[in-house]
Amino acid sequence: MPERRIEDYALIGDLQTAALVSKDGSIDWLCFPRFDSPACFAALLGTDDNGHWRISPRDGDATSSRHYRGDTLVLETEWSTDSGSVRVIDFMPPRDAAPDVVRIVVGISGTVSMRSELRLRFDYGQVVPWVRRVDGQVVAIAGPDAVSLRSDVHQYGRDFATYADFEISAGDQAWFVLTWHPSHHPVPKATDAIASLEPTESYWTEWIGRSKGVDGFTEEVTRSLLTLKALTYAPSGGIVAAPTTSLPEALGGERNWDYRYCWLRDATMTLEAMLRFGYSEEAQAWRDWLLRAIAGSPEDLQIMYGVTGERRLTEFAADWLPGFGSSAPVRIGNAAAEQLQIDVFGEVMDVLALARESQIGPSDDAWSMQRGLIRRLAEVWKEPDEGIWEVRGGRQHFTHSKVMAWVAFDRAARAVERFGMSGPAKQWRATADEIHREVCTKAFDADRNTFTQAYGSKALDAAVLLIPQVGFLPPDDPRIVGTVDAVQKELARDGFVRRYHPAHVDDGLADEEGTFLICSFWLADALAMIGRVGEARALYDKLVALRNDVGLLAEEYDPGSGRMLGNFPQAFSHLGLVNTAWHLASSETPLRRSAY
Repeated sequence: MPERRIEDYALIGDLQTAALVSKDGSIDWLCFPRFDSPACFAALLGTDDNGHWRISPRDGDATSSRHYRGDTLVLETEWSTDSGSVRVIDFMPPRDAAPDVVRIVVGISGTVSMRSELRLRFDYGQVVPWVRRVDGQVVAIAGPDAVSLRSDVHQYGRDFATYADFEISAGDQAWFVLTWHPSHHPVPKATDAIASLEPTESYWTEWIGRSKGVDGFTEEVTRSLLTLKALTYAPSGGIVAAPTTSLPEALGGERNWDYRYCWLRDATMTLEAMLRFGYSEEAQAWRDWLLRAIAGSPEDLQIMYGVTGERRLTEFAADWLPGFGSSAPVRIGNAAAEQLQIDVFGEVMDVLALARESQIGPSDDAWSMQRGLIRRLAEVWKEPDEGIWEVRGGRQHFTHSKVMAWVAFDRAARAVERFGMSGPAKQWRATADEIHREVCTKAFDADRNTFTQAYGSKALDAAVLLIPQVGFLPPDDPRIVGTVDAVQKELARDGFVRRYHPAHVDDGLADEEGTFLICSFWLADALAMIGRVGEARALYDKLVALRNDVGLLAEEYDPGSGRMLGNFPQAFSHLGLVNTAWHLASSETPLRRSAY
């Protein structure tokens, strides 16, 4: 079996969950019925025995190419053999009730012998289900989960898997529909595979047709927006960081995290991207999700939540899975939800300020909540925290955290000064000024002319590239220019940027990691803001060229091996692409820039 590569996968989804389809026609990752549900196909993190569904020619010498059908999430894989060619169409209809995966095989030329191999393994590849035939379909049940397989070709069982062997000639077609339902419910009504293709295609085409677009960046921005929409949990409006868990940041290493949750810090970039491209409904849904998720005592604010606002994201190791590329442990849940990350106060205040100043309009009901957050921040902003990168090596006074604390007090004061909200604006402005002075004194290395990762530290951190974007200092400030130069010199590798240098930072983990794509997009933004637009565009083009054959990006990239790393596809990376394209295409002042 060939080695799995992260960049070999494509995404299909139904706005509540998603599947990864490999170049060899195998669905190797799928969680039913939600992004954060246990996987029924987990070969991505193990072997075929941990669950997969492959449809491909039986001829081992077949070659394939693939693409999305226009501006949609309908995937087409075309196979060529000595005897003919076929097309496999994979998609998940936006959901009315039960979730479906639809696969249609269409003959293009000649006659091709095909095989479908379905190996269901519930609970992240651990549980072999009880399989039986019910009313002409295959039904698999284990615990709370049940999956049915309907098809117009004959299915047979062997070695705890379900197979179909069939031939497709030019003009012929065969179809398969895989449907999940709670095991204590009856099998749901059958989905018409052929009839569901057109409305699925129309849904995505009509949705992306609402985009304003930007000249010169249409194709990559369109695919990134579609990907971000696919990572949306439609019932709540939340957006997951990625649909996967534990794809490694270093092959064979332990930097493997569960990203199937909603981070607060994604909020500002998400709202910016959606608003800039005309998606006010999605931005409002995200804002409303945010308000529901953080409702309650300000002391209980978390950095991330489940897709409908769940707070308990208990982390454990799935030790029966060897991990992608033998990268263990495979983690389910995320203990970082329990960390103190002071920057999230700034991100929440910033995102709500952006909503207040945009076409979404204000939410007066949320103001009392924001005042509670500011009261809580006044108590904790002087404390060390785990920071934006969620380090597990001990708390520090991270520069980015303090800058975002400044953002929180600045936006609170602005709400009173510009919008007439109630509150002690002078007090908040005084606290913002205090933080500003402290950061400029304690987080700036005058010898190197750069802001550092933390107070008194010599280490650099790519997050300081956000200082001009949030308005803490103007882009032409010499300290900003010096910081950009230092990041390029000390953190960039072949133009790609690390979060920080692991050798200089105790983050609680021993192994290395790749360059972070979002950090590289931040560098492009910063270069554009300080007037080096040519460099910014060259870096942007280099980043866009990293996308795989269907336009998707992971969290990280290893310039040495030329491999993608980290969870995939990554919302942060695609948000970075969209927002950098906007900055490059627009001469307008960035939405979040303060007049400080």
